[in-house]
Amino acid sequence: MELTKRNHGADWDVEGATSQSILFKMGSEYYGLSISLVREIIKPLPVTRFPKSPPYVEGVVDLRGRILPIINLRSMFGLEPVPETDDTRFVDLQLEDLNVGIIVDAVSEVMSIPQSLIEVAPPIIAGVEGKYLQGIARLNDKLIMLLDVDEIFGQWKKK
Repeated sequence: MELTKRNHGADWDVEGATSQSILFKMGSEYYGLSISLVREIIKPLPVTRFPKSPPYVEGVVDLRGRILPIINLRSMFGLEPVPETDDTRFVDLQLEDLNVGIIVDAVSEVMSIPQSLIEVAPPIIAGVEGKYLQGIARLNDKLIMLLDVDEIFGQWKKK
């Protein structure tokens, strides 16, 4: 798997480069996305469900007059469902021609991740299909799974 494909501004392919990433948790695992994709982080809003949507599509929310579809990455990745807590957040993402929100258990921090700490992801990791990962970063005492938004959300993007 080529680490640098379609990285939406995350310069993970440049020697000595760093990527500003937002880190969030699902369960005890840390995940990362390029901060350039994040429009805002909000507390959960009431979700309007839509019949016959895939199980990982929670529905839509009205975010200050803007309709935002909400995707449950936990469900999409086949992780056990958990109840919402005070730490649960919706992360509003702006991807080229797609605006989508994801539900995360908690937002951890924003940090620069040096390219030298990122390795290509093995094909299968903790039940998450490797195709959803661009790589894995080792930072301090944690492994951070860097998500490939093109793989995750590609089915909804305009071709």
